[in-house]
Amino acid sequence: MKKLIPIAVIAMILLGGCVRYPHADFYTSDVVADVFDIIYFYNNSIDYDYVEWDFGDGYLTTNPDPTHHYDYPGIYTITLTAVGVNGHTDRSSITIEILSQTTLEITVLEYWDEYPVADASIILYPSLYDWEHETNPVLDSYGDVLEVFTDNRGVATIKGLNAVPYWLDVWHTHYNNYQLASEDEYFIRTLPLERNMINTFVAYVDYIESKSKKDGREVSRLKIMKLERTLKDKINSKQETVK
Repeated sequence: MKKLIPIAVIAMILLGGCVRYPHADFYTSDVVADVFDIIYFYNNSIDYDYVEWDFGDGYLTTNPDPTHHYDYPGIYTITLTAVGVNGHTDRSSITIEILSQTTLEITVLEYWDEYPVADASIILYPSLYDWEHETNPVLDSYGDVLEVFTDNRGVATIKGLNAVPYWLDVWHTHYNNYQLASEDEYFIRTLPLERNMINTFVAYVDYIESKSKKDGREVSRLKIMKLERTLKDKINSKQETVK
């Protein structure tokens, strides 16, 4: 006589065969990024009811495909937990590196006596031409002209710059670097900035009484043009001598 398997046992076997365990998996847009960069996270998990993200900096979310940024440099471990309908979980982790922003620390000093100049305005330009004509100044994250002012130590710091050289317009009602610029471009030009480093630059200025920035600029522009003509004359003279 055949033994009959109880219906309850058959049901348990069938249900057990249908259990799906979650599998956590994800990838990210960047494994190396700068502070404040937006990083995208893409959830590839399967057989889950919901997911939990832990970004390693105290921030948690259940958004399936979140974005995140970090306020401080460091090494962070991101963990994705996939939770199934049956309470089973699976985890996947990845480590990313967050780097410091490329920073320019500017110290404004009076050229002759080298004392610090406070409350001096600083605007950056991407080329000497732009510096001379006041075109294409570096903009901030809101699309406005990026202008900083020195503190009591004569220091101003600008973060989040590109790893390129910059030309500095430094102006104060009693100081500017326009005369010095007409003598040597490197009084106003930085070297190419090192990426993710704190770069330093000493911006020398002359003590010059100028009621407006425009007045000082016009004088400087004329001197620069005169200097350029002098250099061209010297070059032409040498070329004639060679002939």
